[in-house]
Amino acid sequence: MSSTSSTQTTIPLVGRALLALLFIPAGWAKIAGFSGVVGYIASKGVPLPELAAAIAIAAELGLGLLLLFGLKARWAALGLAVFVGVITPIFHNFWSAPAAQQMMQQQAFYKNVAVLGGLLVLFAFGPGGWSVDAKRGDA
Repeated sequence: MSSTSSTQTTIPLVGRALLALLFIPAGWAKIAGFSGVVGYIASKGVPLPELAAAIAIAAELGLGLLLLFGLKARWAALGLAVFVGVITPIFHNFWSAPAAQQMMQQQAFYKNVAVLGGLLVLFAFGPGGWSVDAKRGDA
């Protein structure tokens, strides 16, 4: 295996694992603290907070696992990109946060924007050679 092909298989796997590390634990935590999550979502004015929490769990845990294993990874990345794009301005609206929280919310906002960029790159270029998709010829 040449260094280019080795890089093109190893680095996407590492990138998928690091992105999944952001979503999978968050999904598990939402299951464990479901009522608190529902309350927080409701406090942001999101309608149907129980449904929104269930969608968040499905996105973070379900799509995060698909991303990790590289199974339907492009679609999982696109789904997570849509999820992140929708939730970011709702939950990290630094422009209307109290002064003491503005910097923290702004940092979280731009972190999510960067994650969104990584997910879009994964959608565009695929999961790499070490993925279920590649083994099935779907990468």
